[in-house]
Amino acid sequence: MNEIMMEAITRGETSLGIEFGSTRIKAVLIDRCFKTIASGSYEWENRLKDGYWTYNQEDIFTGLQSAYSELKQEVERNYGITLRTVGSIGLSAMMHGYMAFDSTGKLLVPFRTWRNATTGAAARELTGLFQFNIPERWSIAHLYQAILNQEEHVPRIDFLTTLSGYIHWLLTGNKAIGIGDASGMFPIDEATHNYHSLMIKAFNERIAANHYPWELEDLLPKVYLSGEQAGVLTEAGARIVDPAGDLQPGIPLCPPEGDAGTGMVATNSVRKRTGNISVGTSVFAMIVLEKELSKVYPEIDIVTTPNGSPVGMVHANNCSSDLNAWVGLFREFSEAMGYAADSGKLFGVLLNKALQADPDCGGLLSYGYLSGENITGIEQGRPLFVRSPESSFTLANFMRTHLFTSFGALKLGMDILTENESVSIDGIMAHGGLFKTPVVGQKIVAAALNVPISVMSTAGEGGAWGIALLASFMVNKDHDEGLEDFLEQKVFQDVEGQAMAPDLADVRGFEVFIERYRAGLAIEHAAVNHLLENRRG
Repeated sequence: MNEIMMEAITRGETSLGIEFGSTRIKAVLIDRCFKTIASGSYEWENRLKDGYWTYNQEDIFTGLQSAYSELKQEVERNYGITLRTVGSIGLSAMMHGYMAFDSTGKLLVPFRTWRNATTGAAARELTGLFQFNIPERWSIAHLYQAILNQEEHVPRIDFLTTLSGYIHWLLTGNKAIGIGDASGMFPIDEATHNYHSLMIKAFNERIAANHYPWELEDLLPKVYLSGEQAGVLTEAGARIVDPAGDLQPGIPLCPPEGDAGTGMVATNSVRKRTGNISVGTSVFAMIVLEKELSKVYPEIDIVTTPNGSPVGMVHANNCSSDLNAWVGLFREFSEAMGYAADSGKLFGVLLNKALQADPDCGGLLSYGYLSGENITGIEQGRPLFVRSPESSFTLANFMRTHLFTSFGALKLGMDILTENESVSIDGIMAHGGLFKTPVVGQKIVAAALNVPISVMSTAGEGGAWGIALLASFMVNKDHDEGLEDFLEQKVFQDVEGQAMAPDLADVRGFEVFIERYRAGLAIEHAAVNHLLENRRG
């Protein structure tokens, strides 16, 4: 078997996926049976600089090279082969955000990520102009806010893209983007699978008085569907990935996608009435829609699957960061007492305590808002924990509170789909680090959303595996085979999944908690207004 794999790697019968997540850059190499052969990763962190959440541009290169180098070393260690080629490559990254370049390829302002809640005026004005919800995270909202702010770089913009589109451009020279990621830049016309032309015209007319030397369509990357080839690895691109010089150019690349799209692929959630939830620094749920929504909702993004189907997306900026911070505090206490505990055990013990709690968290309340939260209208981050004298202040209730609140904003958005729009959901596939601890994450999310939650045995593979699947689909699909059939009949045919139905007591407990959460938002607003940020560079 090892010899067969060695030959397959040497011949390039593999696909490489690299995803730039919010806390980790991960690379995975899969074979033609979609199994992971090798992987590598690099930890990185966003930072608040000059009022914007950003990542250093240098870290993009360092992270890419480090993750690939680790993967390459694993191949050499396990198979005795120096990796020189692969069959296809896919790149993915956090959706949305703002990367604007001049005609020389220079980044005009630091990368503004999805986490920024600085474009409220632009988002509201564009939503009214288009009669289509434009979230604050979207690239077009960032661009229009820069115009409203009269930022000096705007006239010099030559190319506007996302993080995945930027890296793809570096490696191929092609200004391309997958339709899923494109749908987080500007609204997509389902009929044409391209940017909505009437909305582009309306935008150009709105800014005409500024007399910029460009029109919007000149700035945006070309939209591609899953299965299409979106460029090949250039010599310069190969050296960026592998400075050692072993990786050879000429490898085809699939369209670059956002983490939402790769999450749908990695959980086999691209058919209508299916959905997935991705849990990490942020949390988002994506439901593939059967029909258009009846009206515009600021809490619901309309994006697409990687093959162009419309999706109702509820995206909350905050999820696990504050929970992780509390676990870190408990780790400090444990170490101060002389008991060193590894992260896995610490999370397992603390999260399982939540299963012993009162269904409604005993009257406790918290908001894990490290950054602003668009769904609840909070402009800046103020993590907050509060209780009344009568609250049942136990460790179990404390942990359950921080788990429940991780999905509080998401719950408010999902209620719009299920209650206001009667969207039917057969089930939701879940993925993310929270689900590494068995049962707890599923049980909490099932209570929050009141639908069955499934975690596949492949859930830990994540978005890097998802974009590797899209790269494999590009080169291994049968003639006219759709992405849905490719995933169901080839990738996930024998994959086991564990479903968990919502527990009635948990559902009722979450409903009590979410009413407390709604009522307490005034406290969070007050924290923003009266607790000043201690900004660090």
